[in-house]
Amino acid sequence: MRTGDPLPALGDVLAALDTGLWHWDTAAGLVTVDAVTARLLGLPAEQITLTEAQIRARLHPVDWNEITGVVQLAVAEGTLAEVRIRIMDDQNRVVRVVRSRSKPSFDRARKAYVLTGSLQEVTEPAPGTPAGRSAVTGDWRRSREAFLLDAGRALAEARSTQEVLRVAANLSMPGFSPDGLAVFGVEGDRLTIIGHHGHEPGSDNPFTYMPLDTDYPAAEVVRTGRAVYLSSPEQYKARYPLTWPLAQRFGRQSWAFLPLTASGRTMGAWLAAFAYPVAFTPDERSVLTTVARMLAQALSRAGTAESERELSEGLQRTMLPKLGPSIPGMSITARYVPTGGGLQVGGDWYDVIPLPCGRFALVIGDVQGHDVRAAGLMGQLRIALRAYASEGHRPDAVLSRASRFLHGIGETDPAELRFATCLYVEVDPVSGVLEAARAGHPEPVIRMADGTVLARPTAGGLPLGIDPDADYPTTRFVLESGETMLVCTDGLIETGGHDLETGWQRLRALLEEHKGTQEELADALVQAVHGPSSHHTTGPLADRREDDIAMMLLCRQGEGCGCGAETDTVRPPVRRTMLTVAQAEPERVSVARQQLRELLHDWSSPDQVDSAVLLLSEMLTNVLVHTDTDALLLAEVTDGPDGRRMRVEVTDSGDDLPHLRRPGELASSGRGLVLIELLSHAWGIAPRGTGKSIWFELYETEGAGPR
Repeated sequence: MRTGDPLPALGDVLAALDTGLWHWDTAAGLVTVDAVTARLLGLPAEQITLTEAQIRARLHPVDWNEITGVVQLAVAEGTLAEVRIRIMDDQNRVVRVVRSRSKPSFDRARKAYVLTGSLQEVTEPAPGTPAGRSAVTGDWRRSREAFLLDAGRALAEARSTQEVLRVAANLSMPGFSPDGLAVFGVEGDRLTIIGHHGHEPGSDNPFTYMPLDTDYPAAEVVRTGRAVYLSSPEQYKARYPLTWPLAQRFGRQSWAFLPLTASGRTMGAWLAAFAYPVAFTPDERSVLTTVARMLAQALSRAGTAESERELSEGLQRTMLPKLGPSIPGMSITARYVPTGGGLQVGGDWYDVIPLPCGRFALVIGDVQGHDVRAAGLMGQLRIALRAYASEGHRPDAVLSRASRFLHGIGETDPAELRFATCLYVEVDPVSGVLEAARAGHPEPVIRMADGTVLARPTAGGLPLGIDPDADYPTTRFVLESGETMLVCTDGLIETGGHDLETGWQRLRALLEEHKGTQEELADALVQAVHGPSSHHTTGPLADRREDDIAMMLLCRQGEGCGCGAETDTVRPPVRRTMLTVAQAEPERVSVARQQLRELLHDWSSPDQVDSAVLLLSEMLTNVLVHTDTDALLLAEVTDGPDGRRMRVEVTDSGDDLPHLRRPGELASSGRGLVLIELLSHAWGIAPRGTGKSIWFELYETEGAGPR
């Protein structure tokens, strides 16, 4: 054209440059495109109005989602919205890449975006060019998507503020990575430093507790909620002359300050500083904005989790007792490990209650559930149990009153209806006598001085809170010198796919093999089930748990106890178990047989063990059949100069003494004493004033069968 000729129409110019025009109104959901834009979209080259769905069908799904974010960012920052878009054909193949540029505006009345822009086909950036600098492997978009996916996953897995900051410091952005990072928070009307990376220790002092009205980019970002990009030192100095000297000494060339927004609230600012000039193109701003959003969400989650942990630790300190001063002749070790997730506190608890005359009570229990309501009920029940015990009630009365108390809470508020298992053990530290009452709770376990482990059969009743009139019989047994009693909730037993039986087998093996102190034993039990041990005083919590754990170890000091205080006199090791078989409980005969087998777990002759179990069955059955009294079993294994000796004694209060008879072949009874005489090394019948006892002894001989 000649000088002075009129300029061609805008549409003609754009068509000559192969650039199309389009207009998009999100309220109407319609996009009007000219002929060039239609052709670039793979449609007939003519002006046409399309729906958003029709446009979306021509674009790569990832790019459509990106358009929305870029538009929102451009409106917030008052800049152009620029984005690269992949055009797809009917077979979902990329046919071309185009660049869209527009100046969006937001209509507050209609709550819609209005955009008018251009569309032009582009080629992929060549390596070494400014555009190509953004590409990591020749495809900047794919590398960016992979980076954001990895960054999102890493930030989502961070569980504390320090972990979030460490992840943010290690992020390697595609093509442009900052060498200095800082995260600012807000306390009142002041800016604070939450953490930083790439700066010398102490270099953050001028920025700590900076007033929010300071002429500093991070303070402006917090005030306005809008990002600030500074591409050069000159731009920084011109825009923020008062605080430029603070930033000048770090020697950076470009800075990006982005708001950290979570739940609609600006909670701080994120600084990314670069040692080289960065233009902060729309693509680069999009990446930084996305990272800032993920960082804000991660910091918000971490802050909530840390608050919950602090709250749970406070609840634990309030609800779980300190074991207090040492008890003469005994030592106590306890552990509490809550289940993973949410507040780290649940319905399991333990307690040590001082009683009159130097006695004390051990209490362990489990309220149904693993939530805050269970923890609240646990706190109420623990206080009630302490009150009833301090009044001087016996174990059965303490549990009966506690059950009535818990049932009353459910009657008052049906939403609070829960039950609880509990084991209450009253201890006399002088004599070692323990009196236990059990409400649906696992039975205690005794580890003897030589490592033999026995489950101590304990009479029990229904869990607390089910029946206000339930009875809880008391079982009495003795904790011998050097023995340790384990009481725990079912979280220590039934986890990792184990049931009650296999769980006890696992714990029994740990108890038998352990050679260290009582504290080490407690840690070993928890670690074997749930990884690193934890309780309310030391150690990190395990990551995942199936159930809460509460456990206590009570040791009567002596050789083999492992509690650090040994007695001066060393007695020969003695294993002993005692069990009552009532007339109304003939099924406890099988419990007695199992107790004897566990007591003789390492006896050298299996045949002698079978003989002892057979003779015990005969003795207990004779008492139940021929008298109206209960039978008391006492079995013990002792060391002697000629080897070990097993003695089994059954006592009853009947008056009639048994006599050795020679029954005929067709007789249905009368063979009990004959078997005892044939299979034992020694036996006898001893009157006991009111009652009598029958006993037998077997002497261990390596590989020997029954006598």
